[in-house]
Amino acid sequence: MELVEERYWEQSPEFLRRNPAGKVPILRMEQRVMSESQAICEYLDEVAPEPPLMPRGPDARYEVRRLCAWFDDKFHAEVTSKLLYERVNKKLAKAGYPDSKNVKSGAGRIKYHLDYMAWLLEHRRWLAGDVMTLADFAAAAHLSALDYISDVDWNRSAAVKDWYAKIKSRPAFRSILADQVPGFPPPPHYADLDF
Repeated sequence: MELVEERYWEQSPEFLRRNPAGKVPILRMEQRVMSESQAICEYLDEVAPEPPLMPRGPDARYEVRRLCAWFDDKFHAEVTSKLLYERVNKKLAKAGYPDSKNVKSGAGRIKYHLDYMAWLLEHRRWLAGDVMTLADFAAAAHLSALDYISDVDWNRSAAVKDWYAKIKSRPAFRSILADQVPGFPPPPHYADLDF
């Protein structure tokens, strides 16, 4: 598998031909092009079911899907778009300066989400239950992007910090931690497993 950088904000005709929604990620497998992260992940879980990303029972699958939607919709709208988009995406897209109102809003809302994660982890080993699932990776993707710009207060919850340390230590996550955004070097703790 080859990772290709896509400047989706430039809306190139080739990109829009592959994904008219204008969103990333896109997965190309042979002649097939797939979009929408949740659909891609569930597809991959079905074609390569070991280790499973989705539990087999309907109630457990529902909880994973609920949490994936929580992070990809609610967390994204309230936090990621307010912090990462304002501080990084605007600069990359040459779209002006960060809106301080949005940054302040995102910085406030992340506390609520970290507290919710802490509550989940008080009752479960992983976010959706007793085994690691796609919900953990959905949450970790957002937190990793925000940690890259030092916007996560890891001292707020020991449970969330421990959970993220377990995710960071996964071999599949190491390539994400090695990736860098040109013009934005990560903080020293970003790739440190014992942050």
